[in-house]
Amino acid sequence: MSLTENTIAVNVVVEMTPATLEAIVANARRLSSRNEKGHYKIDTADMVGQTITRFPLERDFETYAKDLTHYQQYLNPA
Repeated sequence: MSLTENTIAVNVVVEMTPATLEAIVANARRLSSRNEKGHYKIDTADMVGQTITRFPLERDFETYAKDLTHYQQYLNPA
C-alpha cells in the first residue's frame, strides 16, 4: 500500500510500551522549536498518531490483514 492511496481514519486503542511513547515524544520535541513562552510548537499527541499511522502503511499491513492465519488466535484463545 503506498502512502498516496486513499485512507480512512479509524479510532482505536493502541497498546504500546511506555518507552515507545517516550521515544516518539522525545523525537517530536527534538524536531520542534519552542515559542516565546517556552512551549514546544508541536502537538506530541498528533505526532504519536502520525507515527502509528505511517507504520502500517510503510510495512504493508494490508497484506498482513488479509492473511487469515493472523486471526486464529482471536477465535481460539489459548
